[in-house]
Amino acid sequence: MRDFRRWMPWVTLVVDALLINVAFIIAYWLRYDLQLFGSVDPANNVPYKVYWPLVGSLLVVLLLINRREGAYDVRRGSSLFDEFYGVINATTTSIMLLVVLVFFYRRLFYSRIIFIYAGIMIVVLLTIARVVRSLVMTRMRQAGMGVDRVLIVGAGEAGRTVMRNLIAQPELGYRVIGFLDDNPGKSNDIGPIMALGPVDNLPAVTQQYAIDQVIITLPWRYHRKILRLMTECGRLGALPRVVPDLFQMSLGGVDVEAINGIPLISLKQTSLTGLNLAVKRAFDLVFTIIALICIAPLWLVIALAIRLDSPGPVLFRQPRAGRYGRPFTVFKFRSMYVNAEAELEKLRARNEASGPLFKLRDDPRRTRVGRLLRETSLDELPQLLNVLRGDMSLVGPRPAILSEVAQYQDWHLKRLEVLPGITGLWQVSGRSDLTFDEMVMLDIYYGENWSLGLDLRIILRTVPQVLFGEGAY
Repeated sequence: MRDFRRWMPWVTLVVDALLINVAFIIAYWLRYDLQLFGSVDPANNVPYKVYWPLVGSLLVVLLLINRREGAYDVRRGSSLFDEFYGVINATTTSIMLLVVLVFFYRRLFYSRIIFIYAGIMIVVLLTIARVVRSLVMTRMRQAGMGVDRVLIVGAGEAGRTVMRNLIAQPELGYRVIGFLDDNPGKSNDIGPIMALGPVDNLPAVTQQYAIDQVIITLPWRYHRKILRLMTECGRLGALPRVVPDLFQMSLGGVDVEAINGIPLISLKQTSLTGLNLAVKRAFDLVFTIIALICIAPLWLVIALAIRLDSPGPVLFRQPRAGRYGRPFTVFKFRSMYVNAEAELEKLRARNEASGPLFKLRDDPRRTRVGRLLRETSLDELPQLLNVLRGDMSLVGPRPAILSEVAQYQDWHLKRLEVLPGITGLWQVSGRSDLTFDEMVMLDIYYGENWSLGLDLRIILRTVPQVLFGEGAY
């Protein structure tokens, strides 16, 4: 990761420098060749080399402002909107300084409107460059390049919050190797995140697994130990980071705002309450009604195929756990033979899933049509009726079987605070290939960080998952 951070800022700076020159060339072409929004007096039609001093000045000023704003740092978690805002802010400031310079220089053959063209083109080109850089970095990190190996110290609520945030956002470039905790009750692995023993194992674990970053999430009453651990990390060459437990409050339930570097901490409402909940419900209703109208012919085809393939009803009904664990009846197209649930115990030993889930890639209970329905997720289309009834949402945690909920650990129950969904982060992040604990972490992350934009991204990412049947069986 250190090599990645060393050369990426320089690549971004060089690309910005080239694009700023290209933007001014395009601006010159628009003004003097196309004569956009007004003709140019032949006497004032100057060659491009006249603008070289201005282009050089703009280049230096804009690069310096971008550098000051941290545009050439490898920042994790910044949105494209943040990048866009930064480009606009830096470009506007630079152009205004350049206009002031020209005003005092009083070279009358300079066209003022060319600066507007240049500003617009710089914003467009640099924004495109930021988007491309973001896509490239995401692909590199997904391929394992430039990824930091992370160790979590403390597996309490703060530690689990960090884990699920990093698991839910692999594009940030973190891979959580494991965690340390002195509590003997926290000695079990959490999905792929290994339990690596007590906190005193820090030096051995850091060296054995080549840890790049150590995130310390211990309660603040252990501040002496935290300081000792940070010193130990520095000696071992791992970057230490501290997450305050905020007086035992859930990290997902606070707002942190800074005023001149002074952090202000306040409580916030959960993301899916009040107006947000109403917006989500309205979106669900509109989308579902449109979808039901559009796919009505497909329903008839699937229903006919099920009836011709095997005896039994078209729809499968099963009790599931809704929000806060309240039971409801979920609807699905039948993909198995009648009374398939009675055969479950005979297949329990072949279970390929972790935790309370049951998954079997070659489940003999599936019908021929059912196998196709499962691989394409078309068996879940009747759940749109559950969305209309308010039992489910388009996006949310997987609706759990009641027998699974009975086996939940206490921290698993937090996933039930949100309406279950037809699709969710669990589906677009690996579906059946995820461990149960990973799925729960993604569900909790979704509930703590909901936004309409997140729902839209999940729905869009679901389309290729359905088309290619990744992780579905």
